[in-house]
Amino acid sequence: MFRALWHIGRYVLLLKHTFSSFEKGSIYWSLTMREIISIGIGSIPIVFLISTFIGAVTTVQTAYQLVSALLPRSTIGSVVSASALLEMAPTVLSVVLAGKVGSSIASEIGTMRVTEQIDALEVMGINATSYLILPKILASVFVFPCLVIISAFLMHVGGFTAGELTGEVTYQEFAIGIREWFDPFQVRFMLYKAFTFGFIISTVASYTGFYVKGGALEVGQAATSGVVYSCIFIIVADFILAQILI
Repeated sequence: MFRALWHIGRYVLLLKHTFSSFEKGSIYWSLTMREIISIGIGSIPIVFLISTFIGAVTTVQTAYQLVSALLPRSTIGSVVSASALLEMAPTVLSVVLAGKVGSSIASEIGTMRVTEQIDALEVMGINATSYLILPKILASVFVFPCLVIISAFLMHVGGFTAGELTGEVTYQEFAIGIREWFDPFQVRFMLYKAFTFGFIISTVASYTGFYVKGGALEVGQAATSGVVYSCIFIIVADFILAQILI
């Protein structure tokens, strides 16, 4: 218990130090753009593959459960759309990206720590936490909502494509279900989640990497810890956001 509180305190202090002292704005611009390309462009293939098939699977399983003749087939579209916007696109995708983005951030910073590159930055008078971590945070909170929007769109595409191919629901019925039960708040809630989860993944992974000690083995352990803790905090934050906003 006390060790957990100690880690939370050190995590908060790391964030405080990250946002307390800054270098030139042009430096952060170039670093942030590089991180945006790495996180955003590098994640598009996995977002495309996972989102499309999640939408397809959700459609097929929803059609299997809605066997009552009293329910219109358009209900499948409304269920798939609500699931994609409220949970599948922001939460499931963020858990998947925690493995890709989180491990990359933790291993990158951890390698710089064990090779004493961070110590060299601090000797030169550079705020290493701000220089290394802030661009990753800015890139994540910008890119994650964009990726989640793409994911939600692809889930809808995968959903009505699977419905057409399997004959469970036509495109027209699927579209009717989306329009009838669509609530703009679902989109806002999805973006709130994406922003929060992007911040969690970037900061938690940076924390585990920044304080790593040892060599290559410890860097790998830090990357694993960053992914695990990010997933845990994502689930907890998901519950808290749902309780507060819904």
